[in-house]
Amino acid sequence: MARSTLTPTESAPPVATHRAAKGGDRAAAPRTTRAFRPRTLLIAAAAWLLAAGFLLPYVEMVITALRPASELRDAGYLPSSFEWANFVDVWRESHLGDNLRVTLLVAAGSTLLVLLVAVPAAYYTARVRFRGRKLFLLLVLVTQMFQPTSLLVGLYREFYQLDMLNSVWTLILCNAAFNLAFAIWILTAYFASIPVALEESAMIDGLGRGGALLRITLPLAMPGVVTAMIFTFIAAWNEFVMGLTLSTVPENQPLTVGINSFIGNYTVQWNFLFAGSVIAIVPVVVLFALIERKVVSGLTAGSVK
Repeated sequence: MARSTLTPTESAPPVATHRAAKGGDRAAAPRTTRAFRPRTLLIAAAAWLLAAGFLLPYVEMVITALRPASELRDAGYLPSSFEWANFVDVWRESHLGDNLRVTLLVAAGSTLLVLLVAVPAAYYTARVRFRGRKLFLLLVLVTQMFQPTSLLVGLYREFYQLDMLNSVWTLILCNAAFNLAFAIWILTAYFASIPVALEESAMIDGLGRGGALLRITLPLAMPGVVTAMIFTFIAAWNEFVMGLTLSTVPENQPLTVGINSFIGNYTVQWNFLFAGSVIAIVPVVVLFALIERKVVSGLTAGSVK
């Protein structure tokens, strides 16, 4: 039988040359640009229109805050000149600075107190099947049905006897009490969705129950914690009735009550009212711009070994 032989000139092309040829064909292929579909353009246009509809009231608020007092009743949309002194005057001639300080303390204190109580309570409720657990969750949900206004008389008499009226701590306790049930309900669902096996693996590696909660479970439940924090902060920031009833001294009232003082019996100081409203929303906008990053990072927080 004759044995076939290949000379070097008759050998197959090297693999590198074949890969280079494939790479060259790939590089020579034309790039295709993604075309926008009419449906995508319509959705984008509708989104921009919806965003503009939400932003128009705020634009009107800023324009009215910069409008001179002599042009408050003019039909024109833009004033002839912008009165930047309105912000300075409303800050000097009212207790708006004290009201803003009180609102920041009440909102931050209420949120911190709610998280300190709700996190361990929700974690225990989600992990331990104790007797009366369903009844406890039902009672937590039922407390959300009570309006704060229905309890104002009792709260006023209680804090009056304790000599705690016109106090920041009173508003912190009330706001925390009315938002605690919702935070426990939200966090219980988040803790229950996290597998117990993750904590058991961490405890096998040497972590205790507290270490597993802080280093494994709590980072994974961070979206729920941020959600509870956002709702509590918003509710405490926008609260009006309890601040009006439990605080009668102007400098100890929250911002919502302080802004309402520009509405008189016969006249309304629209320029000062809107200037105070602009000042009131600036801290909230800055805060939520920072919290948004925490929400995104919380979705991927935590680690699994």
